[in-house]
Amino acid sequence: MKFIVLPCDGIGPEIVDASVRVLKAAGTRFGLDFQFDYEDLGFASLEKYGVTIRDELLERSKTYDGIILGTQSHADYPPPEKGGRNVSAAYRIGLDLYANVRPARTRPFLQSNMREGKTMDLVIMREATEGFYPDRNMSRGWGEVMPSPDMALSTRKITRHCSERIARRAFELAMTRKKRVTAIHKANSFHMTDGLFLEAVRHVAKDFPEVVLDDLLVDASTAHLVKEPERFDVLVATNFYGDILSDLCSELSGSLGLAGSIMASDTNCCAQAQHGSAPTIAGQDKANPTSMILSVAMMVAWLGDKRGDAKLKQAAKAIETAVDKVLENPATRTADIGGSIGCKAFATAVADAVAAA
Repeated sequence: MKFIVLPCDGIGPEIVDASVRVLKAAGTRFGLDFQFDYEDLGFASLEKYGVTIRDELLERSKTYDGIILGTQSHADYPPPEKGGRNVSAAYRIGLDLYANVRPARTRPFLQSNMREGKTMDLVIMREATEGFYPDRNMSRGWGEVMPSPDMALSTRKITRHCSERIARRAFELAMTRKKRVTAIHKANSFHMTDGLFLEAVRHVAKDFPEVVLDDLLVDASTAHLVKEPERFDVLVATNFYGDILSDLCSELSGSLGLAGSIMASDTNCCAQAQHGSAPTIAGQDKANPTSMILSVAMMVAWLGDKRGDAKLKQAAKAIETAVDKVLENPATRTADIGGSIGCKAFATAVADAVAAA
């Protein structure tokens, strides 16, 4: 089984190295032959090839069993016409990675940012190929224009096809959990676009009579996530809403650095941490690799489900269990969550815990 590894920018190389180390430990533990090919991406690619991501690399990535993608410093890239392509967007569009799966859960041994006594265990199913994002809602061109220096217009695209397929993934996931889906929208204001999304979700719901469907306005959902997070199981949302709510949920549950994330199509899967590239601490062994490690575990679990491979599922579960075991000990936590060890030492602790499972 071969993975393409793309360290990218900022702390990306450090947390990707940590996740690969843990994945190798899981491979050894469960007799899985994991192989890794490395490629430049982001600023390293820009310096070498004049563009942050090459079309050739994007196409070749489709041939791998999985993709391990580090963090990108997109805000610091030059304009697209000068080679500064949004790496995440390129993968989401180029490989049709429409399902951005973002779980958030509290851990009893870690402090959360929630009200006392409140817990969270939910998954946000975010559509990732259209919506408000101007770099992925046009076949040609850009979804934002400025008719004059004092006027800017942005186009939003919502399709029935994309809405129905992300809804179907949400309901399928809910069937393995608490059988509840909440559709997030603002159909009282965006009558046509959010109205179409909500209509598509309700249509798919008919195929899953065991799953309870409700819906919430996006602004109201933020209040409910703070007040009564236990009511949620799987949330399905368009691109922009899902992006914002997943950051909120991860931070409420403890830290953005503790939540995994995958981007998946029907045939490809990419592991990518939820957080940014944190360039101010890059190269200092201060990064928390938990999110990247858990993202890789999610990718392995996705492959296990797709292929009906019990060993892959066991490997993914072992990584997740090892992460929690290491986090439970205050002495083996990184500084951002009250500990004192670095990225490399954390990766070693998790890899050792996987090997001992």
